[in-house]
Amino acid sequence: MLITKENILSALKNVEDPDLKKDLVTLGMIEDIVIDGLTVKFSVVLTTPACPMKDMLENACRNAIKHFVNKEADMIINMTSRVTTAPQVFSKNIKNIIVVASGKGGVGKSTVAANLAIGLSLNGAKVGLIDADIYGPSIPIMFGLEGAKPKASEANGKTSIEPIEKHGIKLLSMGFFTDPNQPVPWRGPMISTAVKQLFNDGAWGELDYLVVDLPPGTGDIHITLTQSFPIAGAVIVTTPQQVALADAKRGIGMFKMDAINVPILGIVENMSYFTPAELPNNKYYIFGKNGGKELAEMYNAPFLTELPLVQSISEASDGGSPVVLQSGTVMSDAFMKLAQLVAQQVAIQNNKLQTQQ
Repeated sequence: MLITKENILSALKNVEDPDLKKDLVTLGMIEDIVIDGLTVKFSVVLTTPACPMKDMLENACRNAIKHFVNKEADMIINMTSRVTTAPQVFSKNIKNIIVVASGKGGVGKSTVAANLAIGLSLNGAKVGLIDADIYGPSIPIMFGLEGAKPKASEANGKTSIEPIEKHGIKLLSMGFFTDPNQPVPWRGPMISTAVKQLFNDGAWGELDYLVVDLPPGTGDIHITLTQSFPIAGAVIVTTPQQVALADAKRGIGMFKMDAINVPILGIVENMSYFTPAELPNNKYYIFGKNGGKELAEMYNAPFLTELPLVQSISEASDGGSPVVLQSGTVMSDAFMKLAQLVAQQVAIQNNKLQTQQ
């Protein structure tokens, strides 16, 4: 059969994006078709560089063309991406804001936020990270930036704060502006103003994702951010303990309130089990089992992952180099996969909202 642009597109209409439930042609994901005899070149524009189904979609495209067009066809497929943008955006340069939250402290929320942000970047996205935990900012320690002070710049009469760049992402933390040895006795309105400045005055440039590490609980900062800025979705971090799960339920309940209405991108269960180095096949469920999965089922939310209690995570964070950077390790792979799943859920939510408009 003669290979034409028309029969290439016709064949690719048989390849469906399993998340968006439409074929790649209808979704406008096929671009730059070039045909030279039996050689076919085209691009597949994914909704995120962190797409977990990239290889599956590429293979499906190859099979569709060989089956419906010409089995002798030689294909050069460029798997690229264009991150989808939420229907409402805070800035035309920032496509999606992702908040990482927990009902209580001590569940590893900041660890998840830091590794998620770097994981998204390592998958090819442009990423920023805001540490909005006023009372206990830990991002400066996790990135080895204690004592760092962002620079100010001025353009068109407006003063901006230059985020500090490290490990491929842009960072701003309240810890950069306070004495780590002194408590911060701020009242609600002062906190809200300070956190909003990190968004409004930060010279973020172009970002695919801006990850926000929220403080524990459901207080002023949560309400301020969710009502002041368009949030693409929330990642909820918990441990299997009943106390943590009870607090996580309250956190989810807050995001689901009509006045806030932030999509839940999924549940991360941290410290799910302990595996001793000398017994790598053993799992000890110290804090309980399946609590995160049951929480996800209760709210019909995706269960993203369960992360083990591993000493290397805290050692890496304390050393200023989050564990996701240890390429090829179990924990690095786990956080890279988490980043892909979160990006996948953002694309699904954006498509859902665009369809409803």
